[in-house]
Amino acid sequence: MGIGETIFAFVVSFLATFIGTPLVIKISGKWKVLDIPDNKRKTHEKSTPSMGGLAIFIGVACGLLFLQPSHEQFGAIILGAIIMVITGMLDDKFTLKPYQKLLGQIMAATIVVGNGLVIEKLTLPFIGTVQLDYFGYFITILWIVGASNAINLIDGLDGLASGVSTIAFLSIMVMAIIDQQSLVIVLCAVLIGANIGFLPHNFYPAKIFMGDTGALFLGYAIAIVSMLGLFKNVAFFSFFVPIIVMAIPIFDTLQAIVRRIVNRQRISAPDHKHIHYKLMERGYSHRTTVLIIYGFSAFFGLMAIIFNSATLLSSLVIFVIIIFGIRLIAEFTGMTYHNRKPLLKWISKWLPLDKKRVDRSNHP
Repeated sequence: MGIGETIFAFVVSFLATFIGTPLVIKISGKWKVLDIPDNKRKTHEKSTPSMGGLAIFIGVACGLLFLQPSHEQFGAIILGAIIMVITGMLDDKFTLKPYQKLLGQIMAATIVVGNGLVIEKLTLPFIGTVQLDYFGYFITILWIVGASNAINLIDGLDGLASGVSTIAFLSIMVMAIIDQQSLVIVLCAVLIGANIGFLPHNFYPAKIFMGDTGALFLGYAIAIVSMLGLFKNVAFFSFFVPIIVMAIPIFDTLQAIVRRIVNRQRISAPDHKHIHYKLMERGYSHRTTVLIIYGFSAFFGLMAIIFNSATLLSSLVIFVIIIFGIRLIAEFTGMTYHNRKPLLKWISKWLPLDKKRVDRSNHP
């Protein structure tokens, strides 16, 4: 598949989603698939059509129908995507119980794994190649389910999940171009096209939300393209590349899990303590908060690209920078233990910061 075909598929995905989203808005209204405001985790003030992920899925499908890429596990990948979309649609319409939604995710992941798309081995420094055997199946299913839920949890503001996913796909696409992985390039192209086609309808103030239909599908897609590309080298440090790409959603998800366990809440319990809500508490507007998280995501995407091509010593240096980056974001958003901010205070001595927001974040 040449550059011209890939660009055309991108345009097809973009147009199909952009034109199809108003139709999905009407379908969501007719089927009463609406996101109703509440005081637990919603920021919108009126009922808004959900299930916008269906438009994204249709756009991706149109792009792939044009390209018709070939891969031995492609049928299983498509079937898994359909199961994810159906699971999301059912949840958007009927609000499934957590275990029911998890069952759908595991089913989709199991189909992919059962058809041979598995993280089979890992190359460790100074040790060599380690065969993961059956543990590889567990890691693969955990990765697919975890990525799907990470995007789902960060989908709390207009345009947030779609934009973060687009940045992730762009990062993976750049690495695929460097490594000359044509399948990953075209998959990322159609996924980016569909996301960009959806964003004008989804950015603040949103006319439609992607819902679980879109969040689960996009998380699944990120997991799959990263397995086709980033896990291909199976080196120890390359194993961290997709995790770096997904750093913001993964960080937010782990924070939520730990927070709810400490507070003796259900892991699925909603709250207003996700990274985007913490930024809004600091006084940033809806749009500014989304753009700040885009910036965080772009930083980690860039780090992943550099990390993927770096030597062992360079990888260690970049890894330290990434850890500092995560710590800085945690302090900036007020998500540290007892709201401690040693790194932010040190930086404030050298750089001009918004003192009002720093003071507000130090006194929740």
